[in-house]
Amino acid sequence: MTNDSRSPSEINAWFTGRLPGEWVVAGAADVIVDREEITVIITLDPPDLTGAAAGADVDDAARAQAVDGRIAGFREDTRERRMTIAREAEHRFERKVAWGVRAGDHAVMFTHLAVPVMTRLRQPERLVLDTLVAASVARSRADALAWCVRLVGRNTDAWLTDLRTALDDVDRVRAEGPAE
Repeated sequence: MTNDSRSPSEINAWFTGRLPGEWVVAGAADVIVDREEITVIITLDPPDLTGAAAGADVDDAARAQAVDGRIAGFREDTRERRMTIAREAEHRFERKVAWGVRAGDHAVMFTHLAVPVMTRLRQPERLVLDTLVAASVARSRADALAWCVRLVGRNTDAWLTDLRTALDDVDRVRAEGPAE
């Protein structure tokens, strides 16, 4: 599958216009784009439990169950429409579409790709991965590498955000330049 040359901002704009209004009541959807996949994360309002149980305090477990129910209901109720939108986007942008939701502090991905990435590592890097496997932090070198990437992403989030913003600026300036 070759990738469409449209920028992430163009793809984001298309989804902003295409998603049903009732799906974005809690705010705009997060649309994350890479070379293989477009991930759309819808923000849902967390359930209001103020009147539940005749005014009794609602504990964290009950709140978590309510959020899980809200997410499960959204997943089932929107399945056909999400599939239709995904087919349109996959045809238009030549990338797979993944879906997820966020409600309060809880986020769930319904679908997403696991894309193989080839890399060459020298012995010191392999020893790091092997240590993670030996300590049962990861099942394999591939899992250990994914764990490392997640850890770096979490700990350098602000820097990565700045870098992505700079790349968006480069794309914008390039688009404003002379045509070939």
